[in-house]
Amino acid sequence: MEQRWPEGASADPVAARDRYHADLRASRKAVSELLRVEMPIAHIGLAIVVIASGIASITWSPKAGAVVAGGFAALFCVALVVALFRGRRRGRAVRAAYKFTFGWANWISP
Repeated sequence: MEQRWPEGASADPVAARDRYHADLRASRKAVSELLRVEMPIAHIGLAIVVIASGIASITWSPKAGAVVAGGFAALFCVALVVALFRGRRRGRAVRAAYKFTFGWANWISP
């Protein structure tokens, strides 16, 4: 099977590899920009979880509030372990896990 290259039959593999890496960097930068979370947004997410946990415990039972809070606590612990395994040190790992756990408020707040 013969492949067709944008450069024609005499395609330069080095140029193609460079173009591939440049496109990969651009797409990673776009995803990183999309998923970037600031600490105040994560604080808003934590506040929403605390309020939701309180409402669940008042509306249904204290166990329901504990389930909501416990779910987010478990998610935070898993994110912290992953951040530590990826080589982040104490403070940065806690910050990364906090942003991961409560950063979803970025899509709620205007």
